[in-house]
Amino acid sequence: MLTLIFATNNQHKVDEIRIVLNNQFNIITLKEAGIDIDIPEPYNTLQENASTKSTTIHQLTHKNCFSEDTGLEVEILNGEPGVKSARYAGDTKNFQANIDKLLLNLKEKENRTAQFRTVISLMLNSKEYFFEGICKGKIITEQKGVSGFGYDPVFIPDGSNKTFAEMTIEEKNIFSHRRKATDKLIEFLKNYTY
Repeated sequence: MLTLIFATNNQHKVDEIRIVLNNQFNIITLKEAGIDIDIPEPYNTLQENASTKSTTIHQLTHKNCFSEDTGLEVEILNGEPGVKSARYAGDTKNFQANIDKLLLNLKEKENRTAQFRTVISLMLNSKEYFFEGICKGKIITEQKGVSGFGYDPVFIPDGSNKTFAEMTIEEKNIFSHRRKATDKLIEFLKNYTY
């Protein structure tokens, strides 16, 4: 079975992706791989940030790995918070502060169209591949639900009347941007000639 290091310290993301992969591949976290680093995300695109994480871990370990970067892109805010989603309200990565800032910036705005976008960077046999997933939806005016993380309490995906934070991981994965990107990753790995 192919083993991949998932270059993230976010356990929520690990849990979501492990459910999608359904034991088809062996995923180990940075912690499980004995790696204790926080890789900076200094770039202006999700692709560059995902790439720097996977290439950093590949250079450290010389093992197959992948990473992802995800942003919430709000139409009327010209794509904000986007690549700065985790640090929207400052470098402390305080998700409540991020949500508060987002809701403030959208106050009295009618257009609340938004999308989550995930870019996965895979380093496989020293070569890099990219996969993207998008989930369209809208931002509501107040938080609902306690599951998930990040902006989940204020985002309702198209085709649902529940926020991500009101869903189980399995329900969220029906719509999830991360699921869509991961599905493309799985398809690629299944057809890859080792």
